[in-house]
Amino acid sequence: MTLNSSNDAGELSHSIAVYTGSFDPVTLGHLHIIERASKLFDTLVVGIGINADKKSLFNPEERIELVQTISNHLPNVRVQTFDGLAVDFVRSLGAGVMVRGIRPLTDIAGEFTMMMANRQLDADIETVFLMADERFAHVSSSLLKQIAALSENDDHLAKFVPRPIIPSLRAKLAAPSV
Repeated sequence: MTLNSSNDAGELSHSIAVYTGSFDPVTLGHLHIIERASKLFDTLVVGIGINADKKSLFNPEERIELVQTISNHLPNVRVQTFDGLAVDFVRSLGAGVMVRGIRPLTDIAGEFTMMMANRQLDADIETVFLMADERFAHVSSSLLKQIAALSENDDHLAKFVPRPIIPSLRAKLAAPSV
């Protein structure tokens, strides 16, 4: 099975799923969704969205490296960047499933709206929602950036991000803004 295109009939594979996001930085909640989704599909592509209009903490190459670092124990997970619409990226891979992680209450309305829009753009792509584990339901990139800036204790930060990410996160937050 190729990862780069749909089959000759133009049908999408439901054995390939794509989990999209900014992953800036990748959190324990993201990792938990990646691990769970990797058990459900033959291939999981983590698609790191690039939005040139949004100021990111990590550049695209750094985000790829960080996600690869924390998911290297999962042989069926691939990581790559994309720009443009997520639904177009999913189709370009020949995937038929988009995975979305949702936190109770905070994400449901926005994710439902996005799913409906994606369905209008490409009715052949299914969206699968994975509810965040209660341990990670409150975790967001903005929250962990705030904790990292205010606490020097890596054990505090390790409750929100995978330990291998902490040195990179600390270095980014310590660097002067350009």
